[in-house]
Amino acid sequence: MYDPSQLRTFLAVAQTLSFTQAARRLGLRQSTVSQHVRRLEGAAGRQLFSRDTHSVELTEDGEAMLGFARRILEVHDQATAFFTGTRLRGRLRFGASEDFVLTRLPEILEGFRYDHPEVDLELTVELSGTLHEQLAAGKLDLVLAKRRPEEPRGELVWHDRLVWIGAERLRPDTERPVPLIVYPPPGITRALALEALERQGREWRIVCTSGSLNGLIAAARAGLGVMAHSRGLVPPGLVRVPDRFGLPELGRVDFVLVHGPRRTAAQGAADALAAAILAAGDRLHRA
Repeated sequence: MYDPSQLRTFLAVAQTLSFTQAARRLGLRQSTVSQHVRRLEGAAGRQLFSRDTHSVELTEDGEAMLGFARRILEVHDQATAFFTGTRLRGRLRFGASEDFVLTRLPEILEGFRYDHPEVDLELTVELSGTLHEQLAAGKLDLVLAKRRPEEPRGELVWHDRLVWIGAERLRPDTERPVPLIVYPPPGITRALALEALERQGREWRIVCTSGSLNGLIAAARAGLGVMAHSRGLVPPGLVRVPDRFGLPELGRVDFVLVHGPRRTAAQGAADALAAAILAAGDRLHRA
């Protein structure tokens, strides 16, 4: 009833909320992406997206289809691997940014390990900037991390906006320097936050620096200051800082998958893990 190619197209649109971005990810024409979605909606008898010239959003039926699509494709891929006899082996060095410490990434990695038990998966959790450096140096095979919107490298998993967050009781004094909770250099979020404050001409002071997301969250929950963070990954116990406190707009950030610059023996495993993350990417930033 449901064509796997149409389901993959649906997931790409659901994760990027863009027919254009989905077409780029899948290597298809935008008209083909639209056709796949229409045919899937016809098969389901439900509208899966509400869309106009400015935005694309999932409907309630589209949200329901997300779970079904993932499970159907997972079983489809398992059956394909079983009957074609393809078994991935070797060592895969995978890097994930600190942003994913509290997400459902472990579930995706657990599923990958179940599907490919002979792959020796090595996980590195670091700042996005550090991961990009390690990838360029040949120390990693695949990276899931942030990038600045203007950077071309990597395959888009999803767009997001950066927002200011802090403890619910926090009331930043608009007459005093902004108290900042930040990653150390070369943290991308840190750089974007400082650039936004400099553009506004706003004074700031750093009250906490930590390379650990848990360390930053502890400082924020204690009310020490504010931190810039992905809107889709706001940790429990923290909230967006209201606009009335006048903090500057932080702009957009992209989460991407980036392969190493050189093909290695781990390429097959890296491709398989990248496909698993892209197929389930919406689970990383949906409640």
